[in-house]
Amino acid sequence: MVLTCNAPLYSLIVWNDDINTFDWVIETLVEVCQHSPVQAEQCSLIIHYNGKCEVKKGDWDFLEAMKDAILEREIGATIEKTYA
Repeated sequence: MVLTCNAPLYSLIVWNDDINTFDWVIETLVEVCQHSPVQAEQCSLIIHYNGKCEVKKGDWDFLEAMKDAILEREIGATIEKTYA
């Protein structure tokens, strides 16, 4: 028998805008989310072409400080509930 936990996880979403450069978003993802440069670049392209990208998953407390740090850099970010 396998027990699974259906506790909600949260996703940190970064949103596209017409203000911030690719370099600034990449730098932010590396510094705030501890992404590798390649991962940050891939996320920035997803953000650009899809309008948003899930950049991290975890519990609310883990993601909230990252969201706040991203918002301080004037990049749009939200936290959304997910179960996957």
